Amino acid sequence: MSKHLVKVGLVQRRASPNPEENMTRTIAGIREAAAKGAQIVSTQEMFTTLYFCQTEDYKPFDFAEPIPGETTERLSAVAKELGVVIVAALFEKRTQGVYHNTAAVIDADGTYLGKYRKMHIPDDPGFYEKFYFTPGDLGFKVFKTKFATIGVLICWDQWYPEAARLTALQGAQILFYPTAIGWATSEHDEATRTAQHHAWEMMQRSHAIANGVYVAATNRIGTEFSPEHPNDGLQFWGQSFIASPFGVLLAKGSIENEEVVIAECDLSRIDFYRQHWPFMRDRRIDAYEPMTKRFIDN
Repeated sequence: MSKHLVKVGLVQRRASPNPEENMTRTIAGIREAAAKGAQIVSTQEMFTTLYFCQTEDYKPFDFAEPIPGETTERLSAVAKELGVVIVAALFEKRTQGVYHNTAAVIDADGTYLGKYRKMHIPDDPGFYEKFYFTPGDLGFKVFKTKFATIGVLICWDQWYPEAARLTALQGAQILFYPTAIGWATSEHDEATRTAQHHAWEMMQRSHAIANGVYVAATNRIGTEFSPEHPNDGLQFWGQSFIASPFGVLLAKGSIENEEVVIAECDLSRIDFYRQHWPFMRDRRIDAYEPMTKRFIDN
């Protein structure tokens, strides 16, 4: 395979209350992706647990773990065995009382390359993440892996063009977005559901276009309910996808099936896209200082 051609794999799974079961089934997905030729494989957001942020509760803090730690060591062995890069999204315990929503990056030889801590933390009905997660303080980062220079952003980060731009400006060729997003089970209007999903997908495909990079978003599937509200939960919409720098969908998962989504990314084409749509060239960096303001009051 050409050094410019990189196969990306996304492991789309249904989560259970048992972290070990989730780990085992995700590793099986990584193995499946590698068997299909994937060289960089991403998990979904907080893949070892249910999405516990639907309510504010102290029990889920028990799931948090150091990064690097036991899970990254286990995945490092898998990465080395299979010769694949792994992007693993986990619940990090930094110290007593300080927790992050974090993604670890492990190179194809098993080397732990570092981590990204989710910068944008939502606080909405069903997504009470500010109760659990301290905003990231590592900034936007890239990781030079064996197969590509990648950036990792997490879920709510995907709505912010600034995050994608700042990561791309550091040389990212592929942006990975481990995700946990879905419809409220109380929302039955199909037009609303369709619009919500389209907005999510369209936003990330626009990052691919605006920055001339590949985008890979891994979402979970299944319906999860909180213990406090057993009749009101989230139906995760899956549909993990990989898009080209023109925003073209190269591969896309289903709404309901556990699967591995695979697509080949030709990194040499980034030059082509950026030459024909030279957004990077035409940026007016002298005029963007007001972007750092909360709001521009006249």
